[in-house]
Amino acid sequence: MSKPVAIPFEITLAVRDTCLCLHAQRLARALARHFDEVLRPAGLTNGQFSLLMSLNRPSPPPMAPVAALLGMDRTSLTAMLKPLERRGLVRVEADAADRRGRLLRLTEAGHAALAAALPLWKAAHAAVEGRIGDPAGFREAARALA
Repeated sequence: MSKPVAIPFEITLAVRDTCLCLHAQRLARALARHFDEVLRPAGLTNGQFSLLMSLNRPSPPPMAPVAALLGMDRTSLTAMLKPLERRGLVRVEADAADRRGRLLRLTEAGHAALAAALPLWKAAHAAVEGRIGDPAGFREAARALA
């Protein structure tokens, strides 16, 4: 049996302090918790808000572009849609052009949920943006890495 290589604790501290992935994960979790709390009075989580907003289009989109926009696979998107379908906020319909495909339609109740959540999101988003020195630069860097 070989002897394990010991990594000095100073390296652990350096990784803790500089790791972009760790800091991005911590930021994502903190933002998710914050927006979950903000959107709770509207009955939505931040993920549900983002999903419903992604469906707020002139015509119902297929699943693949929605999954890509949200940075998730189709299986995860399907799981996220189930509770929204049960609540009547979203309808999953067969695509008339391709019966194998599915289109995602925001219902009247879904539009109402978005309308209730939007002012909450706007206020919270403005407050968070105010804490970032260069919000446009932050978004640009995030898009470049995503």
